[in-house]
Amino acid sequence: MSKNDSTSFGIGILAGVIGGVVLGVLFAPKSGEETRKQLKESACKIAAENMPKFKKVKEEAKNQFELLRCKLENQYDKISSKIKARRLAKAKSKEENNYEFN
Repeated sequence: MSKNDSTSFGIGILAGVIGGVVLGVLFAPKSGEETRKQLKESACKIAAENMPKFKKVKEEAKNQFELLRCKLENQYDKISSKIKARRLAKAKSKEENNYEFN
C-alpha cells in the first residue's frame, strides 16, 4: 500500500465516520439514548469490518517510520564521521605547525 493510498484511506474513513455521526444526530427521530446506542453499534461495526485495513495501514506506517529512522541514523553517522575527520585533520595540522616552530 503506497503512502497516498494509506492517506486517502484514512481520510475516507474519518470523513465517513464524521459524516455518519452528523447525519445520524441531525436526522434521528429517536431519543438521545437510542441514538447514542445506535451510533456506538455502527462505530463498532465499522471498526470490525475495517480492522484488517486499519492493521495494514498501521503496519505500513510502522515500516515507513522504521525506514525513516534507519535513514536518519545513517545520515547522522555520515555527518558524525565527517566532523570527526575534520577535527582530526585540524588537530593534525596544528600539531604539524607546532613541530615546525620548535
